[in-house]
Amino acid sequence: MFEKSLIAPESTDSTSEKLPEWLHTLDTCASTNTWAIARAANLHHGDVIFTKQQTSGRGQHDRTWHSPTGVLTASFVLDNLNPHLLPGLSLAAGLAVIYAIEDLVPECRDMLRLKWPNDVWIHRHKLAGILCEATSGNVSGKTRAVVGIGLNRCVDFAAAGLDERDLGNAVSLHSIATTVPDELCLLDRLRHYLLELADMFSTTDKPAQKSGLAPLLPELRRRDGLIGCNVAIELSSETICGEAAGIDGSGRLLVCLAGDRTQAFTSGRVRLI
Repeated sequence: MFEKSLIAPESTDSTSEKLPEWLHTLDTCASTNTWAIARAANLHHGDVIFTKQQTSGRGQHDRTWHSPTGVLTASFVLDNLNPHLLPGLSLAAGLAVIYAIEDLVPECRDMLRLKWPNDVWIHRHKLAGILCEATSGNVSGKTRAVVGIGLNRCVDFAAAGLDERDLGNAVSLHSIATTVPDELCLLDRLRHYLLELADMFSTTDKPAQKSGLAPLLPELRRRDGLIGCNVAIELSSETICGEAAGIDGSGRLLVCLAGDRTQAFTSGRVRLI
């Protein structure tokens, strides 16, 4: 359970001199994950890449990650991770997002849920999405993950000109919160929880019950927004329908199928039906 060298960016905003050394801020960027992976040798554990304008964001399964004005878009660098634990990282990062928002927006407490495998919901509307990408391209050669987070902070979806399919039933934090935290506060809280998470997923020897998803399972299951819902799992070659039955110890989605069979999924696009 979570406990409650600066490199020159391609472009920076006018307040860059006030920023913490772990933050690399870009006026515009095709993809913060791509930027971080391309500059692996110059980045360090805990570094954060942030842009106000991401032009070619990437989501799960090569889908476009829409980033209209008002989406907080950032990538977090986590080093020295155990590659065997990485399949559960997106779910754990979802908890980090939930905890960061709840710390800063108390009125959202106990309202946020996880939509397996990588979204954060509120009232079944998408508030944030996560894209974790592993790489061994840093100087140490050890496994690194770049955790990309897109959080709908203050988004005018109508002005962005996105249709319903593009939006994916999205909602903006400013529409549900009395006061919206500033970007730096959100980045700092997200980084705080992701660094705690990195320790759980590290290569450091620790008991199995204290590593990876194991210590987070009770909270993951409590926050599971799909459990009991009728869902369609879209795979590359077929779509499988059933009732979501929770998350197992490896972070797989359990689905009850016809004939009382249960199938575990490691990937797939999930739709409510």
